[in-house]
This record gives sequence, C-alpha cells and structure tokens, in this order.
Amino acid sequence: MIGLKINEIELGQKAYFQKTITETDVYLYSGITGDLNPAHINQVEAENSIFKGRIAHGMLTAGLISAVLGMKLPGPGTIYLKQDIKFTAPVKFGDTIKAEVEVIEIINERNRVKLKTECKNQNGQTVLIGIAEVMPPK
Repeated sequence: MIGLKINEIELGQKAYFQKTITETDVYLYSGITGDLNPAHINQVEAENSIFKGRIAHGMLTAGLISAVLGMKLPGPGTIYLKQDIKFTAPVKFGDTIKAEVEVIEIINERNRVKLKTECKNQNGQTVLIGIAEVMPPK
C-alpha cells in the first residue's frame, strides 16, 4: 500500500483521524517517552494544577496528526519533515480528539506538501493548531 503521490494531491484536500484518549494511552506514552510529569500521571498533584486534574501529553495529541499524515493524506510512504504546533487547550482523559489536516500548499519541484493541522475535542474546542510539511511518496 502506498499513499498519494504529489500529482494526486489537491489544494483544500482534507483527511482526519479520531480517537478517544484513555488513561492507558497516557500511561503507555509516559512509559515509552519517560515523561512522567505529575500533570499526566499523578491525580493528587494534578488536582492542584491550573488544569484541576490529569491531562494527556501535548505530544500524544500531536501524534494523532502523524497518524493522519502517515495513513491517510498523503498516506503510507510519506516522510514527515516539519511541524509547527501551538497547544491551545488541555486534553483530558476521555476526550475524543479529531485530528484533521488540510492541504494548503503544493511544492511540486521539491516534492513537498504543506498542510494545516488541527485537533479538536468532542465539544469542537481546538486543542492544537499548526502547519506540517511532508514529502509524499514518489
């Protein structure tokens, strides 16, 4: 299976991936990365934070964008080159996050595509915005 080649991609094209973030997801991510920040794994300490409870890692949320780019648009074979991210709201355990990408620029001569990236929770609140640059498969 191979993703879309640059000549198969159009401006405005969109794709998304959606997932409910669980406590297990957060603990697995903590173990894999070594990020054991109490904001993610210690309920008592997290209750005293500005978030009033545990939240998911921002980069766990950003990883959902990688799923869209690597599996849907452009898809398998895509090389993820760059990502600018702004985290705009916390993701809490049980939130369902929709990661969506939209093609905003196609650079044919360099085989590059720029995409607007955005994650929203089940209430439609934006939790992450940014711009990605990828190299679609040849």
